[in-house]
Amino acid sequence: MDPWRYSTGGVSVALRVTPRGGRDDIDGVETLANGRSVVKVRVRAVAEGGEANRAVTELLAKALRVPKAKVRLLSGATSRWPRSSTSSSTTRIWKTANG
Repeated sequence: MDPWRYSTGGVSVALRVTPRGGRDDIDGVETLANGRSVVKVRVRAVAEGGEANRAVTELLAKALRVPKAKVRLLSGATSRWPRSSTSSSTTRIWKTANG
């Protein structure tokens, strides 16, 4: 199962976020034990005061080459498993997630 789904606003992406991960990077797609796929993201920011969420949004926008305003968290803002939305294409998301 792919980590992205089409929605009315573009594409939503299931993420696995590691705050305080040592660097800002997208580490590819991972299939979890339950069969669900996620895009692994790590950021240097801490998970306090929305800092990690902002860092994830900025990282995704930069990687997908879209304005930050086009990337938003749909759910899971306080979770390690958020879902993000963007107007970018799945092709660009796939290439970004897989290096």
